[in-house]
Order: sequence, then structure tokens, then C-alpha cells
Amino acid sequence: MADVLLPGITTTRVATPRLTQNVVHPVAVVPAELAGDGEVVLFVHGNVSSALFWQQPLLALVEEARVRPVAVDLRGYGDTDPLPVDARRGVRDWADDVAALVEALGVERVHLVGWSMGAGVVLQYLLDAPARVASVTLVAPVSPYGFGGTAGPEGRRLAEDGAGSGGGAANQEFVAALAAGDSGSGSPTSPRSILRAFYVAPGSLPLDPALEDVFVASMLSTRTGVDHYPGDSAPSPTWPGVAPGKRGVLNTMAPTVMDVSGIAALADRPPVLWIRGDADAIVSDTSAFDLAHLGQLGAVPGWPGEAVCPPQPMVAQTRAVLEEYAAAGGSYREVVLPGVGHSPHVERPQEFVVALLEHLDVATETSAAPR
Repeated sequence: MADVLLPGITTTRVATPRLTQNVVHPVAVVPAELAGDGEVVLFVHGNVSSALFWQQPLLALVEEARVRPVAVDLRGYGDTDPLPVDARRGVRDWADDVAALVEALGVERVHLVGWSMGAGVVLQYLLDAPARVASVTLVAPVSPYGFGGTAGPEGRRLAEDGAGSGGGAANQEFVAALAAGDSGSGSPTSPRSILRAFYVAPGSLPLDPALEDVFVASMLSTRTGVDHYPGDSAPSPTWPGVAPGKRGVLNTMAPTVMDVSGIAALADRPPVLWIRGDADAIVSDTSAFDLAHLGQLGAVPGWPGEAVCPPQPMVAQTRAVLEEYAAAGGSYREVVLPGVGHSPHVERPQEFVVALLEHLDVATETSAAPR
């Protein structure tokens, strides 16, 4: 583990009633002492990654005396217990794990930062325990309606069984490379190649090759199989012939089980920061991982046409939900970083931290205002 930790970063395993979770944090931040004064910021990573991706923001934020940042490995990633993921619950296994961690740390209200899939986990936590959430930051977030199988800003499901989403939508060569621990770049589907081509905008990785090795090691910590990544699948009579199963990671984000769009109906609506890159090829209205968009490009045969199966407008769906949230009395701010891909905190760590600190200031002022 020491080889992948930046100077000033360490880890602590925290036992909760659900599982023991690995927390990555600055050396100066002691998880057992988080119940004291200060703003606790909890970072939740995305799919095929771990808390190691947050190390640069963790180090930058610890310089702020009022901020105590920590990041958690979700189950099935990093050094957290690799319990199976029950996809019938959507992303609730992870949201409940996060809730158990917050409780174990003795934190009454927490600032939540979620990246990609982790943003869905954060929004599920917000739905379940809004009074415990001081603010929300969504970093290149998965659509509130999941990944694949929906259309329109309203998240209309294309097929009752969620065809086009779930475990069967994974690239099996990439899954095999993860399972084999492939750390090279000899194949376009190796984790390192996917990192360079899709996690970031091409050419925007930091120049330090050691940091790239850390990110690849983080990706390789992903457990694979039907209970983890990508999960199982089911046949479907609807194009592309595959529907989500009931186990594992990708099935948690199927539209049959994931819908976190109800945040506007909450009585407690903490401020939301939405930060993304304009060159994101993963979460996009034309995602390179959306089977409908790939079918439109001719990469997946048999596409029935845009009238039947249009690409999922992921960004538009997030914006529609946040606009509804704002209309109901909440607030959100969208920050778009030019030339940045799916990982703003990796590609532009300084700009990311500045935006986050501004957001925390807004949240502090909001919580201090009379109601």
C-alpha cells in the first residue's frame, strides 16, 4: 500500500456494523477524532477506481485548518471488505455503507463529494438522510437515472427490462484485463489505456509517471465477477439483446433499480456543486460507453434507429433534475472545465479544489443563516 500513497497520506481501516471500510486520509487528519470542530468532507470514488484517486485534493484541503478531508474505498474496491453487491437495491449497498461509516466516525453532518458512480451513491445517501448532509458535490456524475437504457431529459426508460444497461454492457476484454492485473498499455482495453483515453481527456494526465501508476493500481484494486464488476446479465428480446441482472456493479446503475431524481422533493436541500469537464467521453450526451450511441455509430450492430433507441442524454438528465431541485428551493452551481475529461480532480486539481472550497463557504453560510 505504501507504494501507492503520496507523501502525507495514510490509511485507516474503520469497523462498522456492515463491514470494515478502508479510509484514505492525510496524516494530519485522524478519523477517530472527526467528531470535533471543523468541516468533514467525505470523498466517494467512482467505478473501477478507489479512494487513491482523491489524494491530490486531500493534500490540498488539509492545508485549510477548518476542513478535514477523508476518502473511502467502496465495497469491492481498494482495501475495504469485498462483500458482494446486491444490485436489486440499486446503489443502496454503498449508500448504506457510507451511512454506517459516517455514524462510526461520529460525524453529525458531512460534506459529500461523489465522482461518477460515486455521485449516484452520494445522491442516494442524500435521499435517505438529508439532515446529515451539509453539502453535495457531484464530479462528472452518473445520470440520476443510471447508465444506459433511458431517453430524454426526463429519464424515460426505453424498455421495461432495462435493455442496454447492466452487466452485459461491459467490454469483456477490459474485464479480463482487470482480472489479470494488466498494468501495461499494450492493449487498447488495458486499464492504463482506458485511463489515458477515457478517464481523462487525451494528453491531460499529469506528467509524473509515478502518479499514473498510482491510478492504474487503484483501477486494478477492482474486484471482478458476478458479485462485483461487472455483474451478471439477462437476455432481452429488445435491442441490443441484453438486460441487467441482479448482482454486481453495473446492474446497480440500471434504470430498473436506480432513480435518485427525487432530491427536489426533500425538505432539506443542501447546496449542490456540479463540476465536470467539457471533454468527458464517459458521462456525456454522446457517451462512448452508451450502447445506444455506439449503435448509432455502427459499432454495435442492429441498432433500431434514433426513434426507437436514442443515445442517453446523461448531462441533460442531470441538468433537468438539478433545475427541478433549484425550482423547489434548493441551489446548485455548475462548473464546466474546458479541455477536461471524466476526472476534473485529477486533470485540474487546483481548479477543482478552488471550486470545492468556494462551495464549502456557501454551504457554511447557508447553514448559519436563520431558517
